[in-house]
Amino acid sequence: MGRAVTVATCALNQWALDFEGNLERIFRSIDIAKSKGARYRLGPELEICGYGCSDHFYESDTLLHSFQVLEKLLESPATQDIICDVGMPVMHRNVRYNCRVIFLNKKILLIRPKISLANSGNYRELRWFTPWSKARHVEEYFLPRIIQEVTGQETVPFGDAVLVTKDTCLGTEICEELWAPNSPHIEMGLDGVEIFTNSSGSHHVLRKAHARVDLVNSATAKNGGIYILANQKGCDGDRLYYDGCAMVSMNGETVAQGSQFSLDDVEVLVATLDLEDVRSYRAEISSRNLAASKVNPYPRVKVNFALSCPDDLAVPTCMPIQWRHHSPEEEISLGPACWLWDYLRRSKQAGFLLPLSGGIDSSATACIVYSMCHQVCLAVKNGNADVLADTRRIVNDGTYVPEDPREFCKRVLTTCYMASENSSQNTCNRAKLLAEQIGRYKL
Repeated sequence: MGRAVTVATCALNQWALDFEGNLERIFRSIDIAKSKGARYRLGPELEICGYGCSDHFYESDTLLHSFQVLEKLLESPATQDIICDVGMPVMHRNVRYNCRVIFLNKKILLIRPKISLANSGNYRELRWFTPWSKARHVEEYFLPRIIQEVTGQETVPFGDAVLVTKDTCLGTEICEELWAPNSPHIEMGLDGVEIFTNSSGSHHVLRKAHARVDLVNSATAKNGGIYILANQKGCDGDRLYYDGCAMVSMNGETVAQGSQFSLDDVEVLVATLDLEDVRSYRAEISSRNLAASKVNPYPRVKVNFALSCPDDLAVPTCMPIQWRHHSPEEEISLGPACWLWDYLRRSKQAGFLLPLSGGIDSSATACIVYSMCHQVCLAVKNGNADVLADTRRIVNDGTYVPEDPREFCKRVLTTCYMASENSSQNTCNRAKLLAEQIGRYKL
């Protein structure tokens, strides 16, 4: 029948300016996606160079190295027979844009620049990028020579367009565009787009996952469709922690959920969904269809490829699930702990020194370090070879296996008691008791 599509989304722990490491993690995600039968793979925002490059976005080398990574992706056999959607900065007519580069079988299909930039709170995207302000407009982008030699293309479409495959239509959003009041998925859905994709660099804030999940589900509740969200994870060099939460939603309900706090550098979520469920859902919404008949159409890029296979009658599809949220206490414990682990392993230090006073601030910090140790032991127990290798390097023991959080905490956390003139014996006792409970090394 050709209506069951299999798509993959990712949560990747990308490092700012770690082009080789980022490429390796992208390749791993593509391999996993293909092994699970996916025909489309979506990655996080700016995954090639890392989201937190700050003023390094001004440097020509950042653009050059991003294209060098794209060159390796394009020419690799691993990226054949799957539509790959990757994020990187692109300069078009001397203007720098935050872009998605979508390619298939050594051909770039579309470069889609970000329309709504995040520029409040922790985000300063307007400092480095310019939003694409030409709605439903496409221009010619002249490719660098290193890319021309691989693709055989001199120019490719650049702008606000959608992809049309043999079996469906796909439209792209980038992070902030989901949160905007005039999100592109509204007009794209009215114009027949059935699959919406969103590549994010969304950091963790207490209970933010609730809002993110609600936004994704509501994006298809009124209009129907499939929504795929990818996100950065980990600490990519800044003070923020990106919490993953890759997900797939259809017709207002979650069908696949990724983890929010995980030490896995690469997490791939694959879902198989029936396009007929989208079409029948939309057919029953009279107001939606009346609005769709008047919509201003998007430019369409034709793709000679299908996300489904012709014989799919026996292919099982994903069913709706209930999103499993962490409690506030779990978020407070897990988020900072995961950030600490990334900070520790990337700084190449041997551990932490924490002065304990017996007060709540230092005690809470000690508990977060212990939570980190617990997460490390759990990841190693679950077979995470990357975490095991990092642990052995940190403790300088090539045979070490962390099994007990208290024992591991003793190796990476050193505490000392620092009293003030207002300290009492009770505060000293509290600091000593906590230190003993988490297994720290006392200085």
